[in-house]
Amino acid sequence: MSRLITLLLLLITCSTSASIVSEQRIPAHYMQTTEDANIWAQVGDKVVTVGNIRAGQILAVVPGAEDYYAFRFGFGSGFIDKGHLSEVKGNQRVEDSLGDLDKPLSNQNLVTWQDTPLYTAPDNRSEQFGTLAENLRYPIIDKLKDRLNQTWFQIRIGNRLAWVSSLDAQEDSGIPVLTYHHILRDEENIRFRHTSTTTSVRAFTNQMNWLRDQRYTTLSMYQLEGYVRNRMNLPARSVVITFDDGLKSVNRYAYPILREYGFKATAFIISSRIKLKPQKWDPKSLQFMSVSELNSMHDVFDVQSHTHFLHRVDDGMHPILLSRNYHNILFDFKRSRRALAQFNPHVLYLSYPFGSYNDIAIKAADDAGFHLAVTTVRGKVKPGDNPFLLKRLYVLRTDSLETMARLISNQPQG
Repeated sequence: MSRLITLLLLLITCSTSASIVSEQRIPAHYMQTTEDANIWAQVGDKVVTVGNIRAGQILAVVPGAEDYYAFRFGFGSGFIDKGHLSEVKGNQRVEDSLGDLDKPLSNQNLVTWQDTPLYTAPDNRSEQFGTLAENLRYPIIDKLKDRLNQTWFQIRIGNRLAWVSSLDAQEDSGIPVLTYHHILRDEENIRFRHTSTTTSVRAFTNQMNWLRDQRYTTLSMYQLEGYVRNRMNLPARSVVITFDDGLKSVNRYAYPILREYGFKATAFIISSRIKLKPQKWDPKSLQFMSVSELNSMHDVFDVQSHTHFLHRVDDGMHPILLSRNYHNILFDFKRSRRALAQFNPHVLYLSYPFGSYNDIAIKAADDAGFHLAVTTVRGKVKPGDNPFLLKRLYVLRTDSLETMARLISNQPQG
């Protein structure tokens, strides 16, 4: 426990440690491991063991806390106990002929489901550099096929290059962003029984239970942004849970379930529909949350924007956003951010109304100060995606848990 506390303090006091290592503001020097050594890093919001480096390997490190050195690990910093390192002996140098250390990352990651061996060459007969722990996403620099047509991924750790076999890890197909709206008990759902955006309490409970049993981490939109922009290390088993509109049923049913499981979620709120006082519960109508109900969910839900007045359709049942000019849309987006600031000073993310958008809306979202915007286009989010056209996934009330598993598993979406 004391070791984790030390590392947490290190990460807090050295919040720029990732940039220190990657930008080399503090000169790095090479040191050699004297024995097999565990390494740690921040993955998501936790400090975890992320693998080990074999004895005799050389790493570029920079001074860390009293007991640790820091080194480049993915999109952040890793840490290694100083007691496992010594000065490089004699004239021994690093001879990495495996590629260009300054080569930019490729917007691709691998994912590990088990402890994964790292090799010094794209050959499983070569020397082992170390291992990556299970449940990691790690950036790929390059990939190639060997003489047996096996794919190898090239990665970088502590300014050293290493190789991972595709037999041991997979390419990252992206992070699933799940979309929900309305939650009702089966016996009270009379009006919305055949509405695809209404989920039963039983189905939602089963889905969240499955995510917990499969050890998924629920990410915030801030963490998703770090992933899209290649700025953050995240677990392989990651998912984002979002709710659109701001309906009262989210507070009544979804919130206690998510809180019980220790999950986080994002509520995209139509800011003009927030009620001053809670309404008496009526499952036969669409009711919106009040100020107090939104405030009561801060431990689980992060409040973000679903526009202010633009969540409407015209006489032809077309989303009105598509017929508004730039200045109208920009005004609405900014007004929504101001209205929601009472719940969250960092309203940086937008969900387009009905998933509708055009080039004007995309520009307005950017100019209004949003960092990301999500759509209803089916698919997962990948590094390098257009930040204002992020895809999401629906898990329907009628979907089995097997369907859900296929939907969010690390497989490309068709």
